Amino acid sequence: MDLHANFPAISDLKRAARRRIPHFVWEYLDSATGVEATQARNRTKLDEVLLRTSILHGEFTPDMSVRLLGRDYPLPFGISPVGMSGLIWPGAEKTLAKTAAKLGIPYGLSTVATQLPDDVGPLVGEQGWFQMYPPRDPEIRKDMLDRARNSGFHTLILTVDVPVASRRERQIRGGLTQPPRLTGRLALQAAMCPVWLNGIRQTGMPRMRLMDCYADAASQLPSNEHVGYLLRTSPDWDYVSWLREAWDGPFVVKGVTNPEDAKRLEQEGIDAIWVTNHAGRQFDGSLSSIECLPGVRAATSLPVIFDSGIEGGLDILRALALGADFVMLGRAWHYALGALGDKGPEHLADILAKDLAANMGQIGAKELSKLSEKLAITGS
Repeated sequence: MDLHANFPAISDLKRAARRRIPHFVWEYLDSATGVEATQARNRTKLDEVLLRTSILHGEFTPDMSVRLLGRDYPLPFGISPVGMSGLIWPGAEKTLAKTAAKLGIPYGLSTVATQLPDDVGPLVGEQGWFQMYPPRDPEIRKDMLDRARNSGFHTLILTVDVPVASRRERQIRGGLTQPPRLTGRLALQAAMCPVWLNGIRQTGMPRMRLMDCYADAASQLPSNEHVGYLLRTSPDWDYVSWLREAWDGPFVVKGVTNPEDAKRLEQEGIDAIWVTNHAGRQFDGSLSSIECLPGVRAATSLPVIFDSGIEGGLDILRALALGADFVMLGRAWHYALGALGDKGPEHLADILAKDLAANMGQIGAKELSKLSEKLAITGS
């Protein structure tokens, strides 16, 4: 099958994935919070960022490589951490880790993944980033860091934009529980997606396995109850300082939209700022991530990572032109898995790289370092 003929864009992967992923899982993957206005704004505001075309540059091959946090990457994008990836598509964490290792791009493993760092680390090799939802217990915190470090993860991501649990209404209506249970209508939905169901039968029902390792600290509560107890999801500045001292590798703070926060994080010794509104999944009254990017860029000299709303190489160019040093995608990799299984992530990377190169050619950008000169209009 000619994948580029049948799936030339992320939208094609998304349509195919929706048919192959059970509805209750799809609602977990694809939903945001509230009326999903912020999720929509993430997309519409990206469309308002326009770039100037440029002519008579002759033939050239665009250089899409970047240097970030002391490492060279062949492409300016990577794989964001996504909780419960293995529920969205069976074996997702391991497949994405292998893809990242093969392509030489970062892969972020979530604290609430369905696989342990110990099992994913050897597969991702030098490309492993570990995302932490901050544990409240200092001993668990230390053990979690040691576990990630000993598994080969070299970069730590602290997620700070989940101070309280959001109300994801579509997800609630979908009926997903933690841990997931295939009963009643959910079992019927699963039966309508035989490839997904067969994969789940082979891997077992997904659980937050790292959290289960610390169940004793929460009086043997099941994972759906002890996760909220173990994870202190609203850290403070002292917590950030403690982590900076405890982690000797690159340290990224994810969920920054306020320039003043970016300034202080730089003073605290953080290595990179990640601009995101959690893809609209936490607060439905937020500015879009792309609207926040220029202000954060102006406030700090640190590398800036960006996500939210990315649907192709042109969007990556837009974010880089507005000051991002690197772009991460989350949902899109899972659309690719849902549509094409193990072949999906590499095909998605190829889509993004080809689209990025084509658009760099249109604006006469031979490399990524001077994209700000190509800006024409930005949304307000």
